Parts: sequence; C-alpha cells; structure tokens
Amino acid sequence: MKHRFDKHYTRDEARALLPQIRKWLERLTQLRHLLDRHEKRLGALMKQGHDAGGQTVNDQVRTLADVQEILAEFQHRQIFIKDLERGLVDFPAIIGGKEVFLCWEQDEEDVEFWHDLESGFGGRERL
Repeated sequence: MKHRFDKHYTRDEARALLPQIRKWLERLTQLRHLLDRHEKRLGALMKQGHDAGGQTVNDQVRTLADVQEILAEFQHRQIFIKDLERGLVDFPAIIGGKEVFLCWEQDEEDVEFWHDLESGFGGRERL
C-alpha cells in the first residue's frame, strides 16, 4: 500500500524529539514577536517618508532567515506544525497498518493522542 509520507514515527521516536521541538517552537514564537516589531518599525519609517533601508531591513531579513532555518528542521523530518500559537504538531505514524498522525500540543507532557489524516485535531483519540 502506498503511503503519503516517507517517514513514520513510533511514539518513542516522537517522544524523543519533544525537548528539541519545544525549543524550536519557543524560538519560532520569539522570532514572530521580533518580526512584528520590525514590521511596526518599518511601517512607521515609511509612513514618515523615510528610506526604509539599513539596519531595520537587515534585522528583518536575518529574522526571516532564522524562521526559515527552523521550519526547514521540521520539513526535513516530515513533522508538521498545525498551529504555531498553540504549538500543535503532527508526526506521521502507522497504527494498525493505517497511516495516521501522532498529535502533540506544546503544553502536553507526552505524546498521547493520534488522529487519522483527514480528521485533524477534532478527531483526536488517546493512544
């Protein structure tokens, strides 16, 4: 049977990545706040008719590059961020011969839920 994903995680493999994923999600949240600040600063400069080049743009480009770098870590591992605000992440897995997602949210201690590929968070069931 053909699967949608090349990589499938066991619960233990997903669990082992949680400390790193927590760090990445925290960093993404910090970077998002930083981007908001850069955009406000750029918006203010442009409203006043100033040249919007220089340090602010450099900072924004560097911040975006940092965001891309972290997102690439998720993409490379085929781990999906479903909701950055909540830190909601899905790991492709096989349960009972069927391709599903292990589902984890940032405030959860452990990987305890799964859902099928279509149902999403609303269809979560306990492992």
